[in-house]
Amino acid sequence: MKKFWNWVHDDSGGRTLRLEGPIDSESFWGDEITPQDFRSELEAEEGDVTVWVNSPGGNVFAAAEIYTMLKDYAGKVTVKVASLAASAASVVAMAGDTVLMSPTALLMLHDPSTVAMGNARDMAKAIATLNEVKESIINAYVAKSGLSRNRVSRLMSEETWLNAKKAVELGFADEMLYDGKKPEESAEPEVEPEDGQGVEALAYSVRMMDQAILDRLGVTDKAPERPAAPMIGMDGRTAEGAVPFEILKNQLDFLR
Repeated sequence: MKKFWNWVHDDSGGRTLRLEGPIDSESFWGDEITPQDFRSELEAEEGDVTVWVNSPGGNVFAAAEIYTMLKDYAGKVTVKVASLAASAASVVAMAGDTVLMSPTALLMLHDPSTVAMGNARDMAKAIATLNEVKESIINAYVAKSGLSRNRVSRLMSEETWLNAKKAVELGFADEMLYDGKKPEESAEPEVEPEDGQGVEALAYSVRMMDQAILDRLGVTDKAPERPAAPMIGMDGRTAEGAVPFEILKNQLDFLR
């Protein structure tokens, strides 16, 4: 069975783990980061753990379970962000007793999202649920950064991408890797995003995730008879004007 992790023992008696790939409650493609598989491996041994994170995120409930496992772990947990800790993966990163980021890494926070259908009451319930999920995520960000809930909420609503230096300044990370010191506080005023910038960033993030899923569904080099995954444009549509949901539906129908 293909696993998303590989334990490596270091000279100090600790263990190193690399979390690379999407986070989900169940494994569909075989490389998802799942809480069930992760738990048995984490609890199999004792000692300090270093977790390297490189993930676009995924299922927030699965991430919350992994976060809790790491916070409850008896040994010291050091999180190192290799390149990307986005969305739900950034929640997992907050579980580290110490969080280190590569100078080229990014941390991304945004509001949770879901797919809902039904009547007005169903929609209202979906909105209420999303609000509660957001509050639970804020708990993790505030516990690590020490920022106010309102500040964190705004960062999430604007979908904020943080480089290593900014993540350390805001308290989401402790140090930059290969630096050994915290960056000095900037005397420059914080620049707020202009109108529309948050929407553009959200569209970019969603497009990346949609494209990643479509690429998985249309691997032409391994299956020439399978339709190729179309590229998504800046407006979130393909050249034919279709939206990702329609494409995914057609691709899934093809696979049945």
